[in-house]
Amino acid sequence: MKIRALVTLSVAGLLILFSALAYRAPSWVEAAEKTNTIVDARGNLRVPTNYRTTYQFLGTWAIAADKGVQGSKQIHDVYSSPGAIAAYRKDGHFPDGTVLVKEVHETATQPMTTGTVSHADKLVGWFVMVKASKNLHPDNKWWGDGWAWSWFDAGKPLKTTSTDFKKDCLSCHEPARSTDLVYIQGYPPLRRGQ
Repeated sequence: MKIRALVTLSVAGLLILFSALAYRAPSWVEAAEKTNTIVDARGNLRVPTNYRTTYQFLGTWAIAADKGVQGSKQIHDVYSSPGAIAAYRKDGHFPDGTVLVKEVHETATQPMTTGTVSHADKLVGWFVMVKASKNLHPDNKWWGDGWAWSWFDAGKPLKTTSTDFKKDCLSCHEPARSTDLVYIQGYPPLRRGQ
């Protein structure tokens, strides 16, 4: 009878221990679970499904129209994977596994009661970055400098048109090297106290 009670208590104790460990899984485990549907086994990226409703909104960039044309020619809306904003505000950097999605739209510009207004219109595509301080796929040309990088044309969220992050992505991000290759000044949620 004592042995049975001891076994029952031991099993119950182990279940409680495993539950506690699962509840407090290390952040790198959570990050891997978040990104495993975005990064395949070979390191190929895809646009996350439902990012507009499950990710956190970071900010918008308005790309000015050409000289002599009013309004903006593109709108870039940027989203981050859940928890990335809180982690950034706490530590001052994006943790491994953070996913950033930039949604690029052509604009429509028209006069409105507030003045000449540009708004997002036709989707051009997505730019996806995944934070990876350790290059998990050194043979994949989309991985390097602490991130995985890929561009996806509208209507093709599963297949990138990027060929090499050094050729296709890095030149645009190089001026933001001091902030981990991300232009954080355009993202108010990253600022503490706001």
